Amino acid sequence: MRIVDLSHTVSPNMPVYPGTEQPIFITGCSIEEIGFLEKKITMYSHTGTHVDAPAHLIKDASTLDLLSIEHFHGSALMLNFKNDKSKTINVSSLEPYEKEIEKIDFLLIHTGWSKYWGTEKYFSDYTVLSLEAANWLSKFQLKGLGLDTISADISETDDYPIHKILLKKNTIIIENLINLLSLPISIFTFSCFPIKFEDADGSPVRAVAYV
Repeated sequence: MRIVDLSHTVSPNMPVYPGTEQPIFITGCSIEEIGFLEKKITMYSHTGTHVDAPAHLIKDASTLDLLSIEHFHGSALMLNFKNDKSKTINVSSLEPYEKEIEKIDFLLIHTGWSKYWGTEKYFSDYTVLSLEAANWLSKFQLKGLGLDTISADISETDDYPIHKILLKKNTIIIENLINLLSLPISIFTFSCFPIKFEDADGSPVRAVAYV
């Protein structure tokens, strides 16, 4: 078995969603002064490769700590839309994979946008699902949708319709994935376990695939 890391490294200088503060790392204890090393890390709950809970955008919906641990692990399929000229993934692009999507827990979408991580380009003009495609996916029993982009919605949004369509179905959203082209075209196992925060609207995750 091969384990593929699909997560960005969290660091003080990493890219973050526009308007969000970067993580702050403070060395609280050092080996020289105290005898052990310990750091204080301050960051927002949607930093780096992370998962969105339904409560992120829907009032009184489930937080991550209220979802079962099984919700973050299961079968997955990666679809590659890197070469699509359109910036919108439509139902017609997903329908050929309907039989496979019926069998899986997680759908991971590769757009190729992770190559712009660390540049200003990463934050806009990335590929997203159409509203119709999001509604079409919501009819499946998906635990989660994973993306190699900063958001499931366009950067200009102020109401996040794609997020809401999926989160209303308890389909969590995993954003800022990397290395998706290292995955097979067949079904594999995927996990994205969040930190067990109380009332978690989101959490950084170590997303991995087991091939």
